[in-house]
Amino acid sequence: MSHSAITRRLDQVIEIEHLHKRYGDVVAVDDVSLTIAPNEIFGIIGTNGAGKTTTVECLTGVRKPDGGRISVLGFDPVTQRDEIRARVGVQLQAGNLPDRLSVFEALDLYASFYLDPRDPDDLIELLGLSHRRDARYGKLSGGEKQRVSVGLALIGNPRIAVLDELTTGLDPHARREVWTLIERLKANGLTVVLVTHFMDEVERLCDRVAVIHQGRVVALDTPANLAEHGRLEDAFVELTTA
Repeated sequence: MSHSAITRRLDQVIEIEHLHKRYGDVVAVDDVSLTIAPNEIFGIIGTNGAGKTTTVECLTGVRKPDGGRISVLGFDPVTQRDEIRARVGVQLQAGNLPDRLSVFEALDLYASFYLDPRDPDDLIELLGLSHRRDARYGKLSGGEKQRVSVGLALIGNPRIAVLDELTTGLDPHARREVWTLIERLKANGLTVVLVTHFMDEVERLCDRVAVIHQGRVVALDTPANLAEHGRLEDAFVELTTA
């Protein structure tokens, strides 16, 4: 699909229409459609294998869809992958950096990959890691490592950040530190796509959330509306029980 063939509404930064992706005989994404507005924290939740990660891999250009249409800031992730990479930051999984690399060295290294990166020291301050600037990655706490991971997604100065299972494995204190960081990013104008399976995370952070079940969006609303008649977790279980 050519760039000229893609049109988008000015009030949306991401549009996904009838996305379909399969791996052999397995249908990972059956028919996903959703839109995401600027400066929104948009949650994607679902059971394991529901199609959450495949959906975000398609919108970031990592996977090529078998059908449907995706527009990210007006670009097609299949034919304009470089344009997407320059504008969309993707969180890397914790533990993929050398232990001896310092916080500053890690961000400075990744900054060298971009034409117009953020200043590493400014980003370190935003991440709340000024006191750990020269600390080795292997000496960081779990929450600090996750903040560095988010920093690597932001160093290219993106307009959108995609964060997948951001707080898995973190203790409650570290999780709340990371939540505060995400709220700070939203306050700075960033659009965030958050893939998670923690209902309290969705309730705390997300403006809207899509529930994906068996490759389809079965609900899309604010967390409060989804949980209107009870707990969000109860609503989720009901929506994802085949």
